[in-house]
Amino acid sequence: MELSRAHLFIDGRVQGVFYRAFTRDIAHSLGLNGWVRNLRDGRVEAVFEGDKKLIEQAIQKCHAGPPGARVSHIDVRWEPYDGAENGFHIRY
Repeated sequence: MELSRAHLFIDGRVQGVFYRAFTRDIAHSLGLNGWVRNLRDGRVEAVFEGDKKLIEQAIQKCHAGPPGARVSHIDVRWEPYDGAENGFHIRY
């Protein structure tokens, strides 16, 4: 298992469609740590920490999004794993 951290910026119709809850549910189902929040510019920002292969699965699911979402682009920035996250939370 390779531990990693991915910082995502998700563009498209991703606010007002339960995207944060969708992302939280993905993280919980895969056992990933991190957080997700809405940005003022209409994007969603998320951080996943855990097994790199599981993070890659989460990113693929984020491309699809929940019903009603239309993801146009996801900017993924891979960062060193630091283990700072405990659980996965929606930030407000």
